[in-house]
Amino acid sequence: MDRKIEKKKWSTKRIMTIAGIAGLAGLIGWSIYATSGGSKLNVDTERLTISEVTKGPFKESIPVNGVVMPLTTIYLDVMEGGRVEEKFVDDGAMMTKGQPILRLGNTDLELSLASQETQVYNVLTQMNISKNNATQNTIGKLNQMAEVDNALKEADRVFQLNKKLFAEKAIGLQEFQQSENAYNYQVRRKKLTDDILKQDDEVIKLMQSQDRESLAKMQNTLQLMRKKVGDLVVRAPIDGQLTSLDAEIGQLKNKGERLGQIDVTNGFKIRADIDEHYINRIYTDLTGEATLAGKTYKLKVKKVYSQVTNGRFQVDMEFTGETPGNIRRGQTLQVSLALSDETTATLLPRGGFYQKTGGNWVFKVSEDGKKAYKVDVQFNRQSPEYYEVVSGLKPGDKVITSSYENFGDIQELILKE
Repeated sequence: MDRKIEKKKWSTKRIMTIAGIAGLAGLIGWSIYATSGGSKLNVDTERLTISEVTKGPFKESIPVNGVVMPLTTIYLDVMEGGRVEEKFVDDGAMMTKGQPILRLGNTDLELSLASQETQVYNVLTQMNISKNNATQNTIGKLNQMAEVDNALKEADRVFQLNKKLFAEKAIGLQEFQQSENAYNYQVRRKKLTDDILKQDDEVIKLMQSQDRESLAKMQNTLQLMRKKVGDLVVRAPIDGQLTSLDAEIGQLKNKGERLGQIDVTNGFKIRADIDEHYINRIYTDLTGEATLAGKTYKLKVKKVYSQVTNGRFQVDMEFTGETPGNIRRGQTLQVSLALSDETTATLLPRGGFYQKTGGNWVFKVSEDGKKAYKVDVQFNRQSPEYYEVVSGLKPGDKVITSSYENFGDIQELILKE
């Protein structure tokens, strides 16, 4: 007798098909979940930097890069243009004040000096001629004066004698009046000669004074011209080290062009570039620190340059205590420039997370250390080592401070040992 075989409802093929569909649906569901707001990600803690929030002393500061420069620098500019004829020293030489550095040649300037010297010589010669002429003229006037004096004395003698004789009626009236007229004439002649001699003396003095003034002006011009020619030999203005010398034999240098500089080697300063964002908070006497070879050196802002170039301005800082003995001109140092006094604050160490979050949130590690989740935070001031925490964290909390770039929009991290 035949037996009816019932058809199985759950065949192997059907079960595998359903399982495949369920697996695919689960994968899709997991993907949706992973990309949703509540997504999670397994992370190896060895690849993370986890820092603890602490409470301690805090001083707001910013890191700036500074270049070591001499405390005093004197620039060498071309006073009078010319061609480089001779170099006496090379770049880097130690100089003493007045020591020649190089010599420039300027034919036009040297010819001008020769012409000025000739003019002064001609004026001196003309003054000597004028002086001799004036002397001869004065001698002639004095001889004339002597003749006038003698004639007056003779006329006076005859007049006085005739005056007595006329009183005694020894001579007539006509002879007496004739002697009187001769005497009066010589008196007038004497007065006129005195006036002429006095006037000539005043004229001579005026001419000599004008000649002396003219000569003095020409001599001053000659001294200036000689100084210009002397400036063709460039000399060290102070004791120091010659640096940045830019001059080669035969090279033409124009007036005002920079030749180099003399660095005074009695100390150093740091010139730093600072972002213009801080320009209203930087002023003289702000303090800073620089670490070199494991040792910290104190600095103070001495000068603030208000000009902003390419979004940055400059400051000069000087060492307030010990100066490093192993620094060199042009060396770069990182300086921590303090913007506030020291206070007590809640602190979080700086890290790469800030580039992703902008300081608005962090991944805070749970108390059991098995996961980390997003929390909103607020920072205020910062230093090269720390952020000042205003809200969202408390001392003892642990935070992932390494970069978040690989986390995407993950909301929660599962921490694996």
